[in-house]
Amino acid sequence: MAKKQFKAESKRLLDLMINSIYTHREIFLREIISNASDAIDKLSYKALTDDKVGLSREDFKITLTPDPIARTLTISDNGIGMTKEELEQNLGTIARSGSLQFKKDMDEEKKADVDIIGQFGVGFYSAFMVSDAVTVTSRAYGSDEAWCWESTGADGYTITPAEKDTVGTDVVLHIKADTEEDKYGEFLEQYRLDDLVKKYSDYIHYPIQMLMHKSRRKESPDGAEKDSKVEWEDYDEWETLNSMVPLWQRPKSEVKAEEYNTFYKEHYGDWEDPTATIHLSAEGQVEYKAMLYIPSHAPYDFYTREYQKGLQLYSSGVLIMDKCADLVGDHFRFVKGVVDSADLPLNISREMLQHTRVLQVIAGSLEKKIRAELLRLEKDEREKYEKFWKAFGMQLKYGVVSDYGAHKDALQDLLLFPSSKNGKYTTLGEYVERMAEGQEYIYYACGESAEQLARLPQAERILDKGYEILFLTEEPDQFVVDALGAFREKAFKSVSDDDALPQTEEEKAQSEKKAEENKDVLSFVKETLGDKIKEARVSKILKSGAVCMTADGPVTLEMEKYFRRADPENAGAMKAQRVLELNPDAPVFAALKEAVGSDPEKAKTYAELLYDQALLIAGLPIEDPARYTELVCSLMK
Repeated sequence: MAKKQFKAESKRLLDLMINSIYTHREIFLREIISNASDAIDKLSYKALTDDKVGLSREDFKITLTPDPIARTLTISDNGIGMTKEELEQNLGTIARSGSLQFKKDMDEEKKADVDIIGQFGVGFYSAFMVSDAVTVTSRAYGSDEAWCWESTGADGYTITPAEKDTVGTDVVLHIKADTEEDKYGEFLEQYRLDDLVKKYSDYIHYPIQMLMHKSRRKESPDGAEKDSKVEWEDYDEWETLNSMVPLWQRPKSEVKAEEYNTFYKEHYGDWEDPTATIHLSAEGQVEYKAMLYIPSHAPYDFYTREYQKGLQLYSSGVLIMDKCADLVGDHFRFVKGVVDSADLPLNISREMLQHTRVLQVIAGSLEKKIRAELLRLEKDEREKYEKFWKAFGMQLKYGVVSDYGAHKDALQDLLLFPSSKNGKYTTLGEYVERMAEGQEYIYYACGESAEQLARLPQAERILDKGYEILFLTEEPDQFVVDALGAFREKAFKSVSDDDALPQTEEEKAQSEKKAEENKDVLSFVKETLGDKIKEARVSKILKSGAVCMTADGPVTLEMEKYFRRADPENAGAMKAQRVLELNPDAPVFAALKEAVGSDPEKAKTYAELLYDQALLIAGLPIEDPARYTELVCSLMK
C-alpha cells in the first residue's frame, strides 16, 4: 500500500516536537500508557449504557511486553480501539487528540464525570524518541475489522488490514540500536520499565501488568536433609506494577497519619516523620488536589546551590514534572509533596507550563495554605514550630529580604526571635502585645548570642525602662528588620541608635551641656584615632558602661560584619561610619579627661584602649591585637 503523508507536518515539526515538548526521552512510556488508559476510559464509559461490552472495570488492564531479542516493546490495552478512519484521524494528524474529540462529543452534563488525560495530541509521537519504527494494531469496539498503522517517522505512514482477535490496541515500538552515547536497550529491561511505570504512571486507574522473570529457592523434597545444597529456579509471573490509587485522591478523613508519614518517608528518603501534612482538595476556577509536607529537619544540602526545590506535578494521576519549582516560592522551598490537577494538559513542555494561568492560580493557593498551616503550628503547637524554626527559620528570613521585600507581609507573622523576656523565642505579634505603656518602638540588638546582647552597655537603659529587646543573632537579621521597617505601625529601633530613648527637653539640655563641657576631650580623641572613627560623641544611650561603638549612615556595624564574612577580600567596600560613644559620667571618662590636660601621651593610650574595647563589645576585630596587648600591659607598670 502506498505510504501516506502526514497532514499537518514535516520532519522538522516532528523533530521540533520531540526535542522541545519533551525534556527526557523516557517520557515516551508515560505517553503511550496514558493513551491506553484513555482508550479504556472510553470503553468503560460506554459499558455503563451498553450491555454488549461485556467487561467490568475489573477486567480492564494494560500490559507491557518487552522482547530484547526482537528489540520490540509492546504496550497493549483492551480499551475501545480505533477504526481505520480513527487511525487516520488520530495518528495521521499531529496535534489532533481523539480523547479531546471524544469529550467534545459528549453531553455537557456528562463531561465532568469522565476523566480523559490526553488532550493535546502529540504524546503518541514521543515514541519516535526511542523507536525507529512504530506499529499500531487496533480493533475498534463494535467492529470485526482490525487495522495496522505503521510509520518510521516524518516521512509518512501506511494503514493496512490486520488480524486481531480482541478489541483494543497494541502499540509495538521497534527500539533503536544502541550507540556509544545512547543506550536505548534500557527500555527493554523489565526492571527499568518497572521503575518508569512507578515513576510516571503509578496512579493510572487500571492495572499495568508485565510478565516478570524471577528466581526463587526450590522447596526441598520430603525427607531431604536440611544441610543439603540450596537450589534455585527461574520462573515467570505476571505482576501489577502500579498502585493505581493515589493517597491524595482519597478523602482526608479516610487517610491515617501513619499512611501520610509512610508515603513521605518512602518518597522523599527521610527517616523522620514530617512536622506537618497538608492535604487539600480545591474546587472553583481551578480544581486540584495536593498533599504537602513540611519536613522536621533540613536536608544536608538545603542551603547549597545544588538543592532543587519543587513539588511533583501530576495531571489526573500521571506525573508530568518531578520537581515543579514554580509551585512554591523560594521562602517555602523546604515544602515537599504532590499536586494533581485535571485542568493541566498532560502533553506540555516545561517552558509552556511555566506560563499557564492554571499553574499560577494553584501556586497562589498553595502559598496561602502553607502559610496558614505554619501559623496554626506557631499558635497551637509551639514546641513543634520552634523545632521547625531552627531548621528553616533562616529560609523565611531570606524570603523577607528577597525580591525587594515583596513577601514580607506574608512572612512577618511567622518570624521568631530570641527575646529578653524570659529568654524565650517570641513572635513580633507577641512582642507588640506585651509592649509597655508609652513604648514607641520595637527594640532590637544585633550580636553573636542572646547572652552577649543582654550584657551590652547600650541595652542597659532600655532594659531598666522595662522594655523588651529582640536579640538578633543571625546574619540576615539586620536586613530583615530593615526590610520590614515597622510591624503593626511600630517602627524597629536599635538599642545603639542615638535616639533609641526619646529625651525630654530637660534631658536634651543636659546632654548638650555635657557635650559642650567635654568638647576638648572629644576633639582630642578624634584627633588621636583619626580616620578610624567618624566622630567621638558624648553618649545618650550609655548608663553605667564607659564606651560603645555605633554607626552613622545606612551601613550598620552588623552589615559591615556580614560583608566581611561574605567577601573578605573587599571588606573595606562596605564599612560603617564608626562613632565612638563615651559616657561622661563613667570613672574612666574622668581619668581620660584628666590625662588630656596633664599627660597627653597617657591620654592617647586611653583613647586607643577605649576604641579597641568598643570594637570588642561590638563583636568587631581589633585591628592590631599586639598593640592592644602592649597598651594594656603599659598601664600595669
